[in-house]
Amino acid sequence: MAEALSGWLLDVYAGGSGITLSLLEEGGRRLLVDQPFPISFYISGSTAELRSACRWLKSQPGHLRLSRVERRDLFSGSLPVLQVEVQRPADQPRLFQRLASALPALTYYDADIPLSLRYAACTGIHPLARVSAQVEGRTLQSISSLTSPWDLDPPYPPVRTLRLEPDCDPAHEEPRGIFLSYNGFRYHQPFAPARALLINLRSILEREDPDLILTAWGDTWLLPRLLEMAKETGLPLPLNRDPAGRIIRKAQRTYYAYGQVIYRGAQVLLSGRWHVDICNTVMYHDYGMEGVLELARITSLPVQTVARVSPGTGISSMQILTALRWGVLVPYHKQQAEAQKSALDLLASDMGGMVYQPTTGLHADVAEVDFISMYPSIMEHFNISPETILPGIRDPLTGLPATRAERGLVPETLDPLLKKRIALKTALLTLPKWDPRRKRYRDWASAYKWLLVTCFGYLGYKNARFGRIEAHEAVTAYGREALLRAKEAAEDLGCEVLHLYVDGMWTKKAGWSTAADYQPLLDEILTRTGLPIALDGVFRWVAFLPSRLDARVPVPNRYFGVFQDGEIKVRGIELRRHDTPLFVSLVQQELLDLLSSATTAAALPGLFPAVQSLLRRRLADLRLGRVPPEKLIVRQTISRELDLYKTPSPAAVAARQLQALGKSLRPGQSVRFVYTLGETRLRAWDLPGKMDPRTVDTREYRKLLLRAAESILTPFHLDPPAQEGIPVLLPLMPSARLLAAR
Repeated sequence: MAEALSGWLLDVYAGGSGITLSLLEEGGRRLLVDQPFPISFYISGSTAELRSACRWLKSQPGHLRLSRVERRDLFSGSLPVLQVEVQRPADQPRLFQRLASALPALTYYDADIPLSLRYAACTGIHPLARVSAQVEGRTLQSISSLTSPWDLDPPYPPVRTLRLEPDCDPAHEEPRGIFLSYNGFRYHQPFAPARALLINLRSILEREDPDLILTAWGDTWLLPRLLEMAKETGLPLPLNRDPAGRIIRKAQRTYYAYGQVIYRGAQVLLSGRWHVDICNTVMYHDYGMEGVLELARITSLPVQTVARVSPGTGISSMQILTALRWGVLVPYHKQQAEAQKSALDLLASDMGGMVYQPTTGLHADVAEVDFISMYPSIMEHFNISPETILPGIRDPLTGLPATRAERGLVPETLDPLLKKRIALKTALLTLPKWDPRRKRYRDWASAYKWLLVTCFGYLGYKNARFGRIEAHEAVTAYGREALLRAKEAAEDLGCEVLHLYVDGMWTKKAGWSTAADYQPLLDEILTRTGLPIALDGVFRWVAFLPSRLDARVPVPNRYFGVFQDGEIKVRGIELRRHDTPLFVSLVQQELLDLLSSATTAAALPGLFPAVQSLLRRRLADLRLGRVPPEKLIVRQTISRELDLYKTPSPAAVAARQLQALGKSLRPGQSVRFVYTLGETRLRAWDLPGKMDPRTVDTREYRKLLLRAAESILTPFHLDPPAQEGIPVLLPLMPSARLLAAR
């Protein structure tokens, strides 16, 4: 007899004769239920090629259903294709790979779509959706969603978490045990004896039955180590909730994207429960587990997957989901090549974003005006999508690229995302600071921001399924026009424009110093552009920095300042760089914190003696060995194989030290080292044994510290001399005297 239940969908994956759904019932019960779910992919080609594909497919084992159907291609309209329906989703990936190897000339569609996206498109049920279901035994009879991924406050599932982490970084030294945290308890369990550890961990997994195993170095070290121990001792370790499910192991890989070499570590994925390794995620440290769960809701990717992939994969999945709901074929490979252009056409069309070089130096009472998600808003507002853009045709009134009237796939995908992000930002303005929703909303807004940032890049990305460079160029053309109109609006109202950068404008006007003063400017920009605009804040003071190579040349994205509420904003300085030692970052932050205490720009000169004293103390700490080596670690990325370095960089030298001991690094991985005295001039941090603090090259770190201090002090006309490393207050230059007098 069927049983009615309500709860949450945690996961969906291939299993048995169809799919397996992991459900969390409202009362706390955890269930695994099965459901038949045949899936299809499609093949396009000549009649002879399709006949060859039919003969090959009929020769394969398993039950396949073949039929000729008409489906819609996003660019060419209705298309006759061969539909291949596979009864067991688990069989489809291997079948397709064999077919694509045997018949590579055919064009394939819907061939590698994640199962959770297919399920969401077919049923309207996304991961973490609240559902109502009918279950008989382990078979799912029916299921329906009670929530939308775009709800602002969806009912939250009471997820149980078990945290596992080794007692030290495995890359640095061999851990002796692990820390286990659950239900408010945290304790240490040694690795030896192995049987005791495995028996204890097995007991916790069976008793607590966690939904999420949250680890540190779990993908790359801990879970493989635990599974190896279980194999050696013969004691099974139930990491999976589903006893029939597989533990999926994915190998490490290195790839190139946007001119960078990127490394992704090995992965360990579980069945029936989630495993997330916080050391092998892409953006976890930016938006946390709250952001990961929200991304699973709106992208329909599994939680374990969305934690490990880039925001670009998230936005691509959302576009695929829209295509599936529209009945549009999803190509296996990108098909739209760039149209042939002359050099003059390229110069006119591919100009990128607008950048107006900043007026370097110190400025008071400056407003930062930002378009809200400018490029995504342009795509949505002006209906820019790969299939709607009309290459080579421009609007006769505006001179901007023309688009078709039909709603495009990309704007349709972005519309709810933009609306929910604006709703989150609006709610954050009104929620009291004690409201527990504030952190959740901030994490969600951050996750949305990264999706929206990457959606523009994916329009022009060479491997994007629905990318087209002409659409990418059209967006930048609209963006340049919008920013120019914003500049004209500011100047018509008597404002001085100090800087323009892609989607932001820095401006000031005598007598304007509050958000209310700048509201007429925001209203005028909205009227002239039609795009949402916001005041990021009004700076008490902001400093735009010049190039280090030539002080006469400004740098567009290198500045720091303090808003009227005391919040500090920095871009392009050492504090924002991943290769800056922690000690240097902390001192630079201390300098900024000290300067931010000035309530007006005119009060800054009174803080300079304190700045001198602070820097003198930190230099003394460094010289006297009071800075622990852990705070002096430099982290840099290996950009190529070590034997390809002609002149070894410090990162390559450190990597070779590790390689000599059998610790090999792949391109894209980062290596940690400390500058030291001696012939090699540095020591890889992850070499065995403890480092002697007396070998630290304090002169090298003094140089890095003074360089970071110079970034902060240059706009205030302070100069760190070469001998003592202590800044000296120079006579105020005319601009600074005028500023101090105001």
